[in-house]
Parts: sequence; structure tokens; C-alpha cells
Amino acid sequence: MKVLAFGASSSKNSINQQLAHYAAKQIKDADINLIDINDFEMPIFSEDREKELGSPEQAQRFFKAIGEADVLVISFAEHNGSYTAAYKNLFDWTSRINMQVFQSKPVLMLATSPGPGGASTVLAAAKGSAPYFAADVKAAISLASFYDNFDFESGTVTSGEFNQQLLDAIETL
Repeated sequence: MKVLAFGASSSKNSINQQLAHYAAKQIKDADINLIDINDFEMPIFSEDREKELGSPEQAQRFFKAIGEADVLVISFAEHNGSYTAAYKNLFDWTSRINMQVFQSKPVLMLATSPGPGGASTVLAAAKGSAPYFAADVKAAISLASFYDNFDFESGTVTSGEFNQQLLDAIETL
């Protein structure tokens, strides 16, 4: 199974990137393509820029990576209750290629943050809009208080409840 995994954050030390990678590794016999959205950085989307630039190569590569995957594992970082600017920009450019950004792929949506909310606001927004962009959301799981629930030495989530939710979600893929 080809798994495309990424954290929807531009932080070089993204806890969401770590969570996406951890979750993808729990999928048996997975061929994991862990991408960094920093590799897809583009000018801020606008109709004027689209007329000037057309469809940037970075957006085309991102859309192609989604198309080549069997399953998507995305962990959303939350900035002020919403998507990070970096992810939103990448998503906006990609949606201009095809509104069906997720190409009817099964998607495991995750989110985490240092605080007790676990980025649940952005996760709810992502899950709510997913059908409009052809995502087959199998589960949406939030991990609160990342630093209290992640062991950096082993690279594992220590929350039994989260791990059980994750394993249950993986069964649906």
C-alpha cells in the first residue's frame, strides 16, 4: 500500500509531521512517502498570480503525489484556529488544478498541538470541507498535549487511547 504522509505545517520541527510519520508507520506493509510541504513553497495564491504563472510546478507535483498514493495521512497544525498559511496556500494552488484535490483517496486526518485542544478546531474544519474536495475521510483523530503524549527517544505516541483510535482507523483503510 502506498501511503502519502505529511504534516500540514512549514515548521522544520513540526510535531504534526512527526505525528503523520508515526501514524503512517503503523500501517502494515506500507510504502511510505513522507513529504515536507516546504518543498512545495509558492507565491501566495491570487487570481492575478494564477494568470501570470499558470499552474506552478510545485502544485502539479503535489497533486501528482496524491494521485500516486493509495492512502493519505495528513496531520494538521493549527494557527489561530485555522490551517497554517503554508498548507492553505499549497491547497489553494492545487485546487485550481482540480477541485478534487484528494482524488477520492482514503484519508486519515490527524491533528496535534502542545495544548489541551489538540488542534481540534482545524481538524473539524478539514473534516467538514473534505467531501467538497473528494476526500474519503476514514477517521479524524486529535492528539492533545503532544509533548506529554509523545516519546521523542522512541518516536512513539504514549497515549493508549490515541493509539487504539489510530489502530481502529487503520483497520478502515
